[in-house]
Amino acid sequence: MPILNSLVRMAMKPLPRMISPRAHAIFDYFAAGSMFASAAWLWPRNKRAFVAALICAGTELGVGMLTDYPGRVRRVIHFGARREIDLGLAAMMATMPDFLGFDDEPEKKVFLAQGLAFTVLSELTDFPEEPESVERSRTRPRAA
Repeated sequence: MPILNSLVRMAMKPLPRMISPRAHAIFDYFAAGSMFASAAWLWPRNKRAFVAALICAGTELGVGMLTDYPGRVRRVIHFGARREIDLGLAAMMATMPDFLGFDDEPEKKVFLAQGLAFTVLSELTDFPEEPESVERSRTRPRAA
């Protein structure tokens, strides 16, 4: 994880978890939309940053659509697992400029800001505990 994200995460630890799952869902879709808007803004300036913004926006939108927010019908990703996923997304966003080779250009700031925002959101969200793992009954093949 980038150093700046780690420092922000440590700074947020003592603060209370005050963001509800519903507010987290709203922020997720807002963040995906802002990354799509960033991609449109970056298109004429830097094609590599444009591609990075599309990757980040698509990933965030996909994860948001698969998460079981309260009231959602689709339950693929448990909301409690989102803390680790969001921290991974934050690290991905912050390292995209280095990965795609525009880390010395001003467009890098868009990705650093988005990564920091995701780190703050993850640390301030009130995530439920992980559900107990449900063991599935396995049928054993019969010996002939």
